[in-house]
Amino acid sequence: MRAVLLLISFFALSTICHAENTTLKAGFLCVGPTSDWGWNYAHNNGRMQLEKRLAGQVQTTIAEKIPESAEAERVLEKMIAQGNKLIFTTSYGYLEPALRVAKRHPDVVFMQVNRFETAKNLGTYFSHQYQPMYLAGIAAGRMSKSNKLGFIAAHPVPPLLQAINAFTLGARSVNNKIQTKVVFINSWSDPGLEAEAVKGLAEAGCDVVAHAQDNQNTILPTCDKLGIYSVGFYTDAGKLAPKGWLTGACLDWGPFYEQIAKAVKDRTWKSGSYTAGMEAGYIKLSSFGQAVPEAVRKEILDKEKLIENGKFYVFAGPLKDRDGVERIAVGSKPDLKQLSQMNWFVSGVQGALPKK
Repeated sequence: MRAVLLLISFFALSTICHAENTTLKAGFLCVGPTSDWGWNYAHNNGRMQLEKRLAGQVQTTIAEKIPESAEAERVLEKMIAQGNKLIFTTSYGYLEPALRVAKRHPDVVFMQVNRFETAKNLGTYFSHQYQPMYLAGIAAGRMSKSNKLGFIAAHPVPPLLQAINAFTLGARSVNNKIQTKVVFINSWSDPGLEAEAVKGLAEAGCDVVAHAQDNQNTILPTCDKLGIYSVGFYTDAGKLAPKGWLTGACLDWGPFYEQIAKAVKDRTWKSGSYTAGMEAGYIKLSSFGQAVPEAVRKEILDKEKLIENGKFYVFAGPLKDRDGVERIAVGSKPDLKQLSQMNWFVSGVQGALPKK
């Protein structure tokens, strides 16, 4: 009997060890090419870091240039058929397809970026990208001679409105004459429209242009060509604009992807909204360009410390929108739900918002 019990115990232990040592397959769904030096490039960097840090434990696949449509569902189903048990859907418009597929496959964990609606097997993740954009705004406010800034944005969705507002607040904190002119492309990436937008903003007198487009390969070089300053988003891409680069926001998803993969492997993962700011390192301030004076760099880095230590909050009240309506009361800070529903501009921002 004892021999039988030992044999049963051996097989049970072997089964557990096998489960723990099984390679986790993780898929990544991207809306654009990973060569964009921006949004998709940053997610792919995180994916590669994940494979390196958990070598032999995690195997990843990536699908690029997948539209936010029924095509996303088809690709997600294919990933699941290939054995992926963890899938990162890395674009704002993937939530609805991901929710439908997640319902059909309760044994697969989904992580959706920049949204806050969850399901039993679907969580969301986000970083406070507006924090380094506030700091970049300080650089823009200090460097502008015309007091006119430009901002090219893909869509008028809350994460991008947060970035525009924070950028403008940062600029106006050091130069209250600043005005930010916003142009919406209505596409995550359209090189032709992006180049035209930069030219139009330059002709309107903007001498600094920031952006929230997935692709940085067009906007930054065009700014340099026209002799105006540029602010990047998602990755540190100063090499694309060596003369006019100021700074920007820089994502680092590797540590977070590792955290989620480990949780899925050891079955401790729970659905929820995983959100953090600069203190966690998922979003950072990009390097400074050669055009930024030392005094301005120090000013920005001092403010960065305050943000990281929780002593300064970008959207702390009192804060009114550009129409004078109070959006955040005195002594208040918006919670994640309020941030996820931002649909207004702060004072100093010029540009049309969709009608409610």
